[in-house]
Amino acid sequence: MTVSRLGAGRYTELLDEPENVETTVHRMSTSDGATASGVLRVPAGARTVVTLMHPRQDVTHHASVPYLLRDGYAVWTQGSRSPNNDLNLLHEQAIVDFAAGHVRLRELGFERVVCLGHSGGATLAAFYCQQAGLPAGERLTATPSGRPVPLGETEMPLPDGCVFMAPHPGQGALLLRVIDPSVADESDPLSVDPSLDPFAAANGFVAAPEPTTYDAGFMAAYREAQAARVARIDARAQEWLAESRAANRAFKVSGDAAERRRAIAPRVLTTYRTDADLRNVDLSLDPNERPYGSLFGRRPDLTNYGLVGFGRLATAEAWLSTWSANTTNADFLRCAPGVTVPSLLLELTGDQASYPADIARFREALGTDDLTVASVPGTHFGGPLTKGAPTGTELAARVIADWLTHQA
Repeated sequence: MTVSRLGAGRYTELLDEPENVETTVHRMSTSDGATASGVLRVPAGARTVVTLMHPRQDVTHHASVPYLLRDGYAVWTQGSRSPNNDLNLLHEQAIVDFAAGHVRLRELGFERVVCLGHSGGATLAAFYCQQAGLPAGERLTATPSGRPVPLGETEMPLPDGCVFMAPHPGQGALLLRVIDPSVADESDPLSVDPSLDPFAAANGFVAAPEPTTYDAGFMAAYREAQAARVARIDARAQEWLAESRAANRAFKVSGDAAERRRAIAPRVLTTYRTDADLRNVDLSLDPNERPYGSLFGRRPDLTNYGLVGFGRLATAEAWLSTWSANTTNADFLRCAPGVTVPSLLLELTGDQASYPADIARFREALGTDDLTVASVPGTHFGGPLTKGAPTGTELAARVIADWLTHQA
């Protein structure tokens, strides 16, 4: 196992796309006047299209794409209005973008439109299905920060089916698991409360690649402190929003440009050290076939201090909509009862973000009467469990193709 290179194990090799696939790029206007775009690849004769979208990542070259094309399915890959950018990611706007793509695919005449949601894309798809399945008048009207969203005036076609591949519990619930509560000063990425440091030998940590075993007392204090840190950031976000609203109200009364500047001036939450899930180094916790390490590499004791991670930079609005487990609407477990279309729940047995207990809860919560649950060996991003073994992406593609065939 390579543990010295940061990011090791995060990416998998891509299969070449088959020939004779027609590729077109589409631009759509959303119901709130934004622009979304998608890439459509169509093998000859394809009448079913599989959609991939993630709220915060570009999935144009997702590893599943060539397998789906090889099996004769059209593939639609779409971004939100905030691709690769957490700064102002509002999940309520992301499903407005999601809707624009589904409307376009229906206009193009496909017989079946099936969502493939991978990782955070699974929660996005569940959130979309939950809202699309409601009468227009019962849909959300605002983000958690109070920004209006036109879901009630948005055409939101339900997909004909959903594949939830390696679904994690949602960005906010996931961040609550991985945030480092030992940060003593939010302005200092190196500040540490030693009593909560997950990578301190005094708290049970053993240097990589040897697995750590934490005791119950430390874990209980750690989880409590994680929740407390998220709550503190919530409070700061709410404080900033209140100040902005007050300045905007003052501007409407006085017309003073200085008040307007105060209302619109961006203040950005910087959240250091969000790669500190105890399960990534203590493999006895929620055991599965995962290797040592996190989503971001084989050395979470190092990557926790690096640039890559969840929720690093976010406006107060984006924090409340996406990253706070306390306020986000995009939570897989809460959205799952609203998913009524035929669904495939697909576990990767070496997942570093979604564990067997999660899959069991999701299985119970999903509202569909037509649910298939399956598992394949692989890591969260579709890598192989051992060198030379088939990738999780390849094995998942076989299960997905079989499920699509039986759903036809």
